[in-house]
Amino acid sequence: MKQFEEEGRFYEDVENDPPGETIKAGEVDYLRKRLSSRVYAYTAYKIARRFLNKMIKDKKIIVKDIIGTENLSGLKTGAIMTCNHFNAYDSFAIQMAYEASISNWKKKRFYRVIKEANYTSFPGFYGFLMRHCYTLPLSSSPKAMGEMMKSVDTLLKEGHLVLVYPEQSMWWNYRKPKPLKKGAYRFAVKSNVPIVPCFITMQDSNIVDDDGFKVQEYTIHIEKPIYPKEGVSQGDNMDYLLEENYRIWKNIYEATYQTKLEYTTKEEVRAQM
Repeated sequence: MKQFEEEGRFYEDVENDPPGETIKAGEVDYLRKRLSSRVYAYTAYKIARRFLNKMIKDKKIIVKDIIGTENLSGLKTGAIMTCNHFNAYDSFAIQMAYEASISNWKKKRFYRVIKEANYTSFPGFYGFLMRHCYTLPLSSSPKAMGEMMKSVDTLLKEGHLVLVYPEQSMWWNYRKPKPLKKGAYRFAVKSNVPIVPCFITMQDSNIVDDDGFKVQEYTIHIEKPIYPKEGVSQGDNMDYLLEENYRIWKNIYEATYQTKLEYTTKEEVRAQM
């Protein structure tokens, strides 16, 4: 991570993920229209919840506090939720925040946007969850991506919540907010719904995991919704939402860790970013 930060490679995963196949048009039932898709989704959710409960019991996931649940519970529309990405299981933490905030889960479901390779390359237990647990995989196929975009728009207009990681990459237990990409904000502007910035801060617990690292205690910060501006171009609105999201994350980071947000990125690299 140190090298990637110095070289400004913020959008690249530090760990090498297995390559995935291309998702083709018609391959994914994004809206769970088929009965089999709904059964698989229900089953996957139940399995994932039992898995999460065990991780909580075994203290492999520790959520110390959830701040700002009223910012989700008061939503009258669908929304894009954003979160920093530092752990393969951090979406479970956001799911816990969602469950603590929303009473009617059928009326306002929680969906996750995931990478194409996560959908196509994972075998077994994790592959089943990636394919069926209310996930919305991206695709390198323009036609399939068009289907995905249209489906996200439908879900948002129906009032549901969609989690997107605007940092794109995952850096293990990296505490700083990374520079953001525009994809999450394109969804919000296209559907004219707010973004709800979430940021997870962490501190060492006294528990050591199987790899010899201290398990992190999470505090989940749910901030007030940020709405697209009226009478503003799509591009300017995307920039506005991105900049506001980053500003909020930066403020949370600096207030929590009592340090100024700075990167070690080399000057010559910054000039090209």
